[in-house]
Amino acid sequence: MATRGDTSLMEFRDLLRREKLTENMVLVFRHRPREKELRKVLPWLAEADPAVFNAYQQAQTRRIEKQMQRAQYVASFIGHEARKALFIGLYEQRGWKTVNAAAMKKVPQNKALSAYGHSVGGRRPDNLWFNLFLSNKLSQWKGKLVIRWPGELSWSRWAYRNTFAIEAILEESKLARGMPDWKDVGFTWEELKVIPKSWHAALSRWRGIYFILDVSDGKGYVGSAYGHDNLLGRWLNYAQSGHGGNKRLRKRRARDLRFSILERASPDMSADEMVALENSWKTRLHTREHGLNEN
Repeated sequence: MATRGDTSLMEFRDLLRREKLTENMVLVFRHRPREKELRKVLPWLAEADPAVFNAYQQAQTRRIEKQMQRAQYVASFIGHEARKALFIGLYEQRGWKTVNAAAMKKVPQNKALSAYGHSVGGRRPDNLWFNLFLSNKLSQWKGKLVIRWPGELSWSRWAYRNTFAIEAILEESKLARGMPDWKDVGFTWEELKVIPKSWHAALSRWRGIYFILDVSDGKGYVGSAYGHDNLLGRWLNYAQSGHGGNKRLRKRRARDLRFSILERASPDMSADEMVALENSWKTRLHTREHGLNEN
């Protein structure tokens, strides 16, 4: 649904001109990672960890490097639907430096990206690392502005050579997506670190029985969440430690773990009742004899 008062804006260039930016200053990106895992979390990163999101675009291919060297600004979008793009921000380009492959991999944000399957810098011995700084210009449209993308093949285009029709101006940010049904909630260990903030309130209210699957061998672990911040607090603990203090999980690779909810419990259920419910699931799933539960 378009916001009232903004429907007269027909093209992205109208917004650029309002900020006194000529289109030949702006390079437009439509990010849609090839890596399935990164493609899923990129909107979450844009909202929860903007430094990691920015790192994704600070190193590019040789062809894009040449374009970025000529650009004064980079307008960043995410390809959330076919031939559409969701606005993330306008970044000022303030120069670049050459960084070798070893140094690239040591950048903390690049380490985070590699956990989602992204090969930072590819196989090149060195890359240009661009200093991109998020501008306040157009910041009110983050997650709300949707443009029509002229074709799927090229994800980098100059603003002055292309027409980017405005598809919609949303009332609420699409980055702040509503919480799905609890039966559809599922995370990898890396995704636990960037759980959308818009989901925090619900997860902090939900008590429940959760399941951790190790995809390397199919073994599972049943746990219960009824302490501080309930499921949110328990899962954030796993995000930090990788094992949550569980002996058998300490021996597992955190990146192989998958987290889901077996049963959502009443918020006034007592600790004893939660433990009894947890034990019932352990018995039904045989996670003591053939899984990762010790007791």
